[in-house]
Amino acid sequence: MTAVIPFSQALRERTWSGHGDSEGAGFMSDLMTGKGTREDYIALVAQHFFIYEALEAAAQRMATDPVAAPFISPQLTRLPAIRLDLAFLLGDDWRQQITALPTTQRYVDRLTTVAATWPGGFVAHHYTRYLGDLSGGQVIRTLMQRQFGFETNGVGFYLFDQIARPKQFKETYREQLDAVDWSAEERERVIDEVLIAYRFNTELFEDLSRAKAAA
Repeated sequence: MTAVIPFSQALRERTWSGHGDSEGAGFMSDLMTGKGTREDYIALVAQHFFIYEALEAAAQRMATDPVAAPFISPQLTRLPAIRLDLAFLLGDDWRQQITALPTTQRYVDRLTTVAATWPGGFVAHHYTRYLGDLSGGQVIRTLMQRQFGFETNGVGFYLFDQIARPKQFKETYREQLDAVDWSAEERERVIDEVLIAYRFNTELFEDLSRAKAAA
């Protein structure tokens, strides 16, 4: 009898190549290797504002859903930290200085129509963003602190001060994924949605590169 692969393992294996494409995009690669500027980093944080505003609004709508609710935790909430980062980086009038790029707007529309209405879609986007923030995001934070002299101001988005053991938190999250009683068809839909989320990330980096070139 063939052993059933835990969903969290299948999800990681099936989406790994998409994740690699996202992380390897030119804009992010430059930022991570010291070729990017402080303005490039600010541009990225600005787009995060729109993405997490939509994602965390979706979380509010999904707070009582039996499938989605176990994944929602105030320990993960990023929007207050993003607001503080932007106030530090751009000043008190930061909101008037930023606009959503085309890919970001499409991403927001997807979050609003899918993550806020379909529990599996919400979990797909929630997983993509927050587990990425708890993993590779910590490397980004360290590099940005080193390159631009940040301490905690400016990189608060990456500081999960209410999660003492990120590795344990991620393990629990994956156990929750495995515990959801999704059909095989629904699992495929969730995996497909994670791949869509990764594609948005890649296209966002491309948008940021184009915006930089046009500036």
